[in-house]
Amino acid sequence: MDRNVPGLSHVILQKLNMKSYEDYKSAMDGRKRGSDFGIRTYFDMFQKMEDTFKFCVECKKLPDALPDPKSLRRCKRCQNVYYCGVACQRANWPLHKKFCKKLKLVALDRLVEWLVFTGDIPFPTETWTKPARDVKGWEDWFSMQEQLEEKLGAIVAGRYMTLLWANAGKPRPEDAELRESIRRLVTDFHSRPLTIGLGLRLFGIDPLTRPLTVHVVGASHVETLNTRLTDYDELTRMFPGHQGVEMVMVGVDVVDGPIMRPPLTTLAPPGRVYLSSYKGLYHDFWESHVETKLAARPDLVVGFHPGFHACPDLLAGWLPTLLLLRDYRLPVLFTVYSEQELKASLQILVELETHVVGYASNPFASLRPEQVYSSPNKAPVYCSSHYIALLGAEAGLGAEELEDDDGWQGGEPSGSAVAGGIAPGLG
Repeated sequence: MDRNVPGLSHVILQKLNMKSYEDYKSAMDGRKRGSDFGIRTYFDMFQKMEDTFKFCVECKKLPDALPDPKSLRRCKRCQNVYYCGVACQRANWPLHKKFCKKLKLVALDRLVEWLVFTGDIPFPTETWTKPARDVKGWEDWFSMQEQLEEKLGAIVAGRYMTLLWANAGKPRPEDAELRESIRRLVTDFHSRPLTIGLGLRLFGIDPLTRPLTVHVVGASHVETLNTRLTDYDELTRMFPGHQGVEMVMVGVDVVDGPIMRPPLTTLAPPGRVYLSSYKGLYHDFWESHVETKLAARPDLVVGFHPGFHACPDLLAGWLPTLLLLRDYRLPVLFTVYSEQELKASLQILVELETHVVGYASNPFASLRPEQVYSSPNKAPVYCSSHYIALLGAEAGLGAEELEDDDGWQGGEPSGSAVAGGIAPGLG
């Protein structure tokens, strides 16, 4: 339970009485009625989504454990956390006041995220007007977006934004707050393709010179729920004139959808980002597809929040893949939510004698704050806030270096360095 839950996760789909995103999409497209899922109105839908977050943040009681399930009251300031009574609210305030303002943004973004599923977010983007190496972060990225304020204004004034606040059961925020929320959600949407582009640059892999294949390992509903064939096209705008990029999503929790198609057996089409997927474990995919030439060997492997640090069972599940990536000397980029997760992940990778060539804060981390589901009164985390770059085994790879034309430096953490704190990596 103690984990981040995206706005329309499987947990919330269950609250909506839906088995999959396809059910949700069918309802949105009018192919199925909301009443088929026990949902009669938009208000019902948003209330069921909010039900996922209803529990007393102090005593942890769920509505069903209270004499009156409707007695939970929401904090008026953040519109996010709930209390079963005045006593719990007063007891919790010394802790909650540290996070109340940030949790207000979390609650707002959780609702506005609905506009990603309606197609309002992200807004259309253009080919980058600066070389990728000169785009240092989101400020530079937003500066390249023509008519940005007009695009944000159109979303704020749009039909679905109006429907949202007519049915959310909360007061509509000021337009300026909604614009900032849209900006945060746009960074959340584009963080993954831009982080992949960052990985290509870090390893000196040039998409302008040859077609490339990128494997996204450990892919789940987070990467594949509602994923459209165009969702990684920002890579084309980042590298105009590229020779073709295939993205293969590999994971046991890959969601059925448009990208559920076999990997290419030929090179990716020039100028296009081609998405495909495989539902299963990465080492099985390697044996059945890569070794048999049914899929291309990757130029880069990316894992978004692999989570192998979390518990021994998860590490055991990841171990065959981590050893495969190490032994085949594949360029790898992992992302994590926080410095704490970075530190724990580095410790494991050092113990596996993996060659860690760099680690740092991610300039293209999502700017959307996310709360830990069962313990909201903690500092929010951010998707892909840090990255770790790996290449092969520790022994005999001292000559390998990342591109450093942006001032990044390779980090060579030892066991003692990891234990003592986070050393500067590629930042």
